[in-house]
Amino acid sequence: MCFARPGRFLCVAAFLAALAVMVAPAALAQQRSPAPPGATLKFVGLQNGARIVGTKLTVRFEISGMEVVPAGTARRHAGHHHLLIDTPLPALDRPIPADFNHLHFGGGQTETEISLPPGRHRLQLLFADHDHVPHNPPVMSEAIEIEVVAGVEEKPRTAAAPGARVFFRDLVDGATIPPRATIRFGVENIAISPAGTPHASGGHHHLLIDTETPALDREIPSDFNHVHFGRGQTEYELNLPPGEHTLQLLMGDHDHVPHDPPVMSQRIRVRVVEGAPAPAAASVAAPTSGRKPSPPDAVVYFIYPRDGETIYPRSTIRFGLRNMGVAPAGVDKPDTGHHHLIIDAPTPPLDVAIPADLNHLHFGGGQVEKVVTLTPGWHTLQLILADDQHVPHDPPVMSERIRVFVGNPRKTARRR
Repeated sequence: MCFARPGRFLCVAAFLAALAVMVAPAALAQQRSPAPPGATLKFVGLQNGARIVGTKLTVRFEISGMEVVPAGTARRHAGHHHLLIDTPLPALDRPIPADFNHLHFGGGQTETEISLPPGRHRLQLLFADHDHVPHNPPVMSEAIEIEVVAGVEEKPRTAAAPGARVFFRDLVDGATIPPRATIRFGVENIAISPAGTPHASGGHHHLLIDTETPALDREIPSDFNHVHFGRGQTEYELNLPPGEHTLQLLMGDHDHVPHDPPVMSQRIRVRVVEGAPAPAAASVAAPTSGRKPSPPDAVVYFIYPRDGETIYPRSTIRFGLRNMGVAPAGVDKPDTGHHHLIIDAPTPPLDVAIPADLNHLHFGGGQVEKVVTLTPGWHTLQLILADDQHVPHDPPVMSERIRVFVGNPRKTARRR
């Protein structure tokens, strides 16, 4: 409806349209979820002014007074983390952007590995609800500045046992292989242990393809030329183009750092030819240690809890297993075993039966969960699969050691 007046013409429709334009930005704002008083968010182990050597950085988050849940899960006093990199705070009444400067952790993650170019960088954490909208009042960390310096950090090396060696089981220098070939690795006088699990005389394989031996006092690179086998694998399906190639094995410790002295094979040359026969596997039919073999890529893992979680003093620990079967103690079947839970103890020797005590729980009945009672505070947990005689397999099938905090999950968010 329009009204005529002397000297001007006022249109109600035009006025309403203009009003809609003026209020449109406000309409984008969303209702914000309330945050409880006293909720705090901070970085774990990363301080303002920190100097980081190397471009890769593991960033861990810790929130108190709220619960960490995946994006899309609407729950009071809960949400998930966001990491702001070299950017100011976004609008606090709208969903946080998702780009290289605004990293979302909608799966409930409490840590991440990022790569930053050398120089100074600004980092800040911001918590948000199921719709990625910050709470009211916003729960955020202080902004910190760090300096990234190019280079690789030198790390302490683990001593190698006398006589330790690593070798190709079915390849010799000058061998001819097809473009796709399964190659197998062997060791003597050194235990195979997963990455992340410190072991006094253990480590895991790395395969060097068409490259020189890397620096021996630093972490082995991870790329096409440096293949890591951090789960303890002892074979690999190689895929190379026809032509001449070099291969070498190098053992690394829990931090992927070569031992002292280094445990490595000779560098061998192989010729890749279409139609060539695959390497014979007869030499790996039985492990030399007398331990029962485990199938390739067998994995044991925690279903609950996960690393860094807060759990009740009395909690049910649940185990998972892939590429192997569960069989009770005393039952000798190929590719099977039963779980053992290691609590607040180092990885036991892997060539003898696992002890049975309060720190080494056996599940010889084939159980895949256990109610445990732990004292408040931090504890370590690790799973190891073992055969009918409680002896770990060859290679061992075990999880990384995780840390859990025993408290009240309703009052304490997941911690790292």
